[in-house]
Amino acid sequence: MDDLEPWQWSEETWRGKVERVRAGRNLKPKSWPGGARCAVALSFDVDHETNELRDGGKSVGRLSWGQYGNRAGMPRILSMLAKEDIKASFFVPAVTALLYPDEQRRVVAEGHEIGLHGWIHEVNTAVPPDKERELHLRSADTLERITGVRPVGMRTPSWDFSEVTLAVERELGLLYDSSLFADDDPYELIENGEPTGMVELPVEWIRDDAVYFNMNRFQALRPYTPPEAVFDIFRREFDGAYEDGGLFLLTMHPHVITYRSRFWIVEELVRHAKGKGDVWFATHAEIAAYVKAQAEL
Repeated sequence: MDDLEPWQWSEETWRGKVERVRAGRNLKPKSWPGGARCAVALSFDVDHETNELRDGGKSVGRLSWGQYGNRAGMPRILSMLAKEDIKASFFVPAVTALLYPDEQRRVVAEGHEIGLHGWIHEVNTAVPPDKERELHLRSADTLERITGVRPVGMRTPSWDFSEVTLAVERELGLLYDSSLFADDDPYELIENGEPTGMVELPVEWIRDDAVYFNMNRFQALRPYTPPEAVFDIFRREFDGAYEDGGLFLLTMHPHVITYRSRFWIVEELVRHAKGKGDVWFATHAEIAAYVKAQAEL
């Protein structure tokens, strides 16, 4: 099969690829806790230096950009969350946790969730299956050793999901994944036609800060979306989730969203959501556990 072009594949082959991991039952509940109309899941991918380390670690400049996430970004985020009295989820590569163990302990001590995010922000589809399994298991052990808490959810680095990722997640006994795109609201993951009981909290590039603000100076690619427009996109996504009675899940990065000209986006979005009066701010783990219990999976 590897020697064939996709247009040469048999129906069994292309159907097999499509059916390996699919969206199953929609898990949007009839109501959210406390009579809330909408659930809000704020999440931060704490990549820090691992983006550059994954690519070879040759650029000291890019490593320092990652360090900004620890020195300036995380304190700003945690201060805002404490001020607003809301909890969030932090997806942490194991190498980040080894570089900054006290940061992860603070996250857990302040009541937030830490989830799996690979070993060194590797690309899963570029790693041999047995090595991917080893890295995920090692990452889970590392985060548990550092924080004292075993992660119950995973967000794959760069949302890159291989043909064995779900099987490894199930081996780890995870409650949920948050790397896939098949719906606006939570759904059950299906593997090879069989329900898994695992919850997917779907993501989208539209609801990710990096796509609007990142740059590549060597290719002369610059951020093209002003902060006001990014806020408008995020606000409209939230308003749509609120209108539908569903889930609003936002993915952010400490080394991207926390600059002085940008962090107001998060602060204003939180104020906007709170202004509705009936919104449930929760961690990914809390939301996954709730929708799973409502659906009696």
